[in-house]
Amino acid sequence: MTKRSLLILLFFTLLFNCKVTEKPQFIGLNKIKIIDANGKAITLSADAMFKNPNDVGGKLKTDGLKVYINETEVATIVSDEFDVPSKNDFTIPLVVSVATDSLVDKNSLGGLISSLISQQLKVRYKGEINYKVFGYSSSYEIDDVQTIKVKL
Repeated sequence: MTKRSLLILLFFTLLFNCKVTEKPQFIGLNKIKIIDANGKAITLSADAMFKNPNDVGGKLKTDGLKVYINETEVATIVSDEFDVPSKNDFTIPLVVSVATDSLVDKNSLGGLISSLISQQLKVRYKGEINYKVFGYSSSYEIDDVQTIKVKL
């Protein structure tokens, strides 16, 4: 075998033995919490947890992921692309700042007052996170609700 034939054989062996089209596993949202609250805004954060079994990375993007507080849509998360590491567990941060005046309208005022009395907020992340690698793409449907404690 010539050196060139050996290189071509090695290239195709690596190409076909590498996992590429299996999308990373979405494990779930974790650590939804309030990281800052003042009279003007509430800043929420959550970690989207993934496990990538592939030999290659890729990109994740969170366009259009909506945030609801007590069933009222209060924000949309739009982020830069995140690099996906190969063969690794990883998290991407989902941070959003919500203006407090968006929480107060005639439809949600009762729920907000109830939340302040019970010191709990019902936070929901709903939408899609998109994954891309080498022309292959797929998306993850996110719909996670958690009740978080409010410290006054």
